[in-house]
Amino acid sequence: MVNQLTSLVRKQAAKYGNREAFSHKDYTKNQWVPTSWNRFSEQVSYMAQAMVLLGIREQENISTYTQNKPEGFIVDFAAFDNRAVVVPLYPTSSLDQIEYIINEAEVRFLFVGGQVQYDNAIVALRECPTLEKLILFDPAIKRTADDTTSVYFDDLLEQGRQAGADVAAEVERRRQAGSPDDLATLIYTSGTTGEPKGVMLAHSNYDEAMRIHLQRLVTCSDSDVSLCFLPLTHVFERAWSYYCLTVGMRIAINVDPKDIQNTICEVRPTIMCSVPRFWEKVYAAVQDKLSKTKGVTRRLAERACGISRRRNIDCLRAGKRPPMWLEWQYRFYDKFVFSKIRRAVGVENGNIFPTAGAPLSDTINEFLHICGINIVYGYGLSETTATVSCFDRTGYEFGTVGSLMPDIQVKLGENNEILVKGKTVMKGYYRKPEETARVFTKDGWFRTGDAGKINDEGALALTERLKDLFKTSNGKYIAPQALETRLGEDKYIDQVAVIGDQRKYVTAIIIPAFEALKEYAAQKHIQYRNLEDLVKNQKIHALISERIDALQKNFARFEQIKRFTLLPRAFSMEKGELTNTLKIRRSVINLLYKEEIEAMYA
Repeated sequence: MVNQLTSLVRKQAAKYGNREAFSHKDYTKNQWVPTSWNRFSEQVSYMAQAMVLLGIREQENISTYTQNKPEGFIVDFAAFDNRAVVVPLYPTSSLDQIEYIINEAEVRFLFVGGQVQYDNAIVALRECPTLEKLILFDPAIKRTADDTTSVYFDDLLEQGRQAGADVAAEVERRRQAGSPDDLATLIYTSGTTGEPKGVMLAHSNYDEAMRIHLQRLVTCSDSDVSLCFLPLTHVFERAWSYYCLTVGMRIAINVDPKDIQNTICEVRPTIMCSVPRFWEKVYAAVQDKLSKTKGVTRRLAERACGISRRRNIDCLRAGKRPPMWLEWQYRFYDKFVFSKIRRAVGVENGNIFPTAGAPLSDTINEFLHICGINIVYGYGLSETTATVSCFDRTGYEFGTVGSLMPDIQVKLGENNEILVKGKTVMKGYYRKPEETARVFTKDGWFRTGDAGKINDEGALALTERLKDLFKTSNGKYIAPQALETRLGEDKYIDQVAVIGDQRKYVTAIIIPAFEALKEYAAQKHIQYRNLEDLVKNQKIHALISERIDALQKNFARFEQIKRFTLLPRAFSMEKGELTNTLKIRRSVINLLYKEEIEAMYA
């Protein structure tokens, strides 16, 4: 049986021919380079044959260690042709992190994106017993003098092109031998607590994910352009990109994560997956601009928001047609206010913007909908092939993560833990039978580790991450993410780590939004030499304290932050404070800032 992903590229090439499948920016020429479906299919065939020449076996684990690049898609689908399993590594992963995964998955062949990845990979080649060869995507990668085994991707592709009929026949035999139970990917979790775990996702998981998304997302079509922005290592972007290819929509691959603002304005996508962090920054920038308006302009903006709320939230969300008088007013304000906001962000052509991976503030979510930015907020995990629930076209409710996807079952277990059952749920954790047994109930429900509730309309709401939940020494339970999400709305606050496990009261380590803080300091004539000096200033401390008090007033007193420490630099992946998916590693933060934390309880 030929699996859906295995036949996908060939089928779409027959349908679309020389139509663009995806594009990427060539920074050496400063231009976007398209790849047609025919060319994509041809490259997949050549690489599939090259994999046979390399000696890659059916259901063998091969790994990619790269930023988002066209070559990543080619490797994925060539691997599927060979019934091989793709193990993506985050391009930001450290040497220790990649060695752990390479060793556990017994990877022999590692596809490497750029120089930074190569510099780690060449060390791993010497240290990891199973690793045999590196395949280098970027021809500009400079190899070490003693590297005699690595091969450049283009050279390998050419070997595949020249392969004989017997090799092509072997690829076809493997393709036809495919089974829905074949593993497609091992997606390693970010490891916020403990070591990372390899989530085993079969072709049947992806086939089901494609089916239910086609059923739910009825506004998506092959006329859409999706910007591939999140790392393809992340199950959200990976599953979404497979969905885009299934629909036939064009994908614009963002090769350089640091260039995302320019990329959005160049591509003007109709669709883009993102985490809430991206929209938090958009919201902060818009609010900052609105806060500086006065007089007629200010009143115009307030009036515009009121009209748009009545049209987008009260009417369209409820599935009602807006009255003509309201629609005409909205069109006026949309032209002179909201269209300018969308154009500034680069999303004026927007269809939907799927957002998940962390909590998104209701305030920000609602404001974006008022601006005509259709956020499809959802919830899912690597273990569920991404989406469990998401906003529908109508009837979505703020305060929830939307309604369940078709044929996905959810119920609440002990401590209101969200339990999931369905064909998108993983087979288990790779080589971790005890961990696998721990996350499944006896009757086969997957334990998500998230607590939630289901309202009368069937929408799912998240209340806390059970692993993050802590108890103060007074016996009060605190859900830190709720506070962190609320504080993240503020234009002067960039990152927050709430502290308080077995402590008398709640505190926080806070990273200010430094550019906004510098601007405030200039307005108030606050003198400082550097960021260390700035965050220690009493006027700055008073400003942040005032903002925190306003933001947390709706929380119970025992939940509120009593003291906080401002740091002069952001949390980073390099220091281990953030995972590759930008989640806080609380244990690392507690260790690194032990002195600062103890001082808040002195």
